[in-house]
Amino acid sequence: MIHPTLKQQIAQKSLRKLLLLIGSAACLLQAQAQAPVKGSPGRPVNSSSTYSTLQDTGKVVDIREKLVQLALQNPNFEIADRNVAIANDQLKKTKAGWLSLITAQGNLNEFSIHPPTVNGQAVNLYPRYNVGVNIPFDLFGTKTNDIKIAKQQIGIAQAQKNERFREIKAEVLTKYEDYLLFKTKLEFQSQVVQDAESVYLQAEKDFSEGIIKQEDYNKAFKARSEEKAKMAEIVHSYNVTKIEMEKLIGVPIESVINN
Repeated sequence: MIHPTLKQQIAQKSLRKLLLLIGSAACLLQAQAQAPVKGSPGRPVNSSSTYSTLQDTGKVVDIREKLVQLALQNPNFEIADRNVAIANDQLKKTKAGWLSLITAQGNLNEFSIHPPTVNGQAVNLYPRYNVGVNIPFDLFGTKTNDIKIAKQQIGIAQAQKNERFREIKAEVLTKYEDYLLFKTKLEFQSQVVQDAESVYLQAEKDFSEGIIKQEDYNKAFKARSEEKAKMAEIVHSYNVTKIEMEKLIGVPIESVINN
């Protein structure tokens, strides 16, 4: 028969071993949680922006660069940026959630609190208490895979953010080139319309004085009308392009050019 004191010592040793095992598991998972997440070369995964150069001095040297920076404040890009933040938070949550898989329970013998007595002597009944910890066999494998999945989700969110950056950059720069094209066309066409107007006014005067025939007057009138129609189309294209570009950058284009 095992002496009661010896039983108690064995129980205490078992409890210490169990706590040591839990502590070792915690250290292992914590070390794994601190492993860096791989991102794009030269760029951390949790970068606040994907718009950067090899030597970023923070100085805007071209209006196109300024337009891209303004376009990156577009809500569509903000959504992609926040998806990266969510993926990072999910990874932290996954790393910290391993302890929820471990359950511990224990109970204290009722007779340890109120020991019975026999002939005036207290009688100790064993075991006086017991403690149990439930550790799933797949704890390490499950958490390791969960952390890997969370890291992959960060990579996916970062890739989507990078792709959205490229789309926004290409879109705003294309709109700016269209804007420059229609602005130049508008300047040229304005001069053409002025010339056509001058020719028409002279033809109108000459026709009233009988210098030219009706046919010549009609040609001048038609030429002026055609150039004005072209002017209206160019103005329309210029205004639409300007509106679409300002939708991307969020401010009037004139404020960007003047600054």
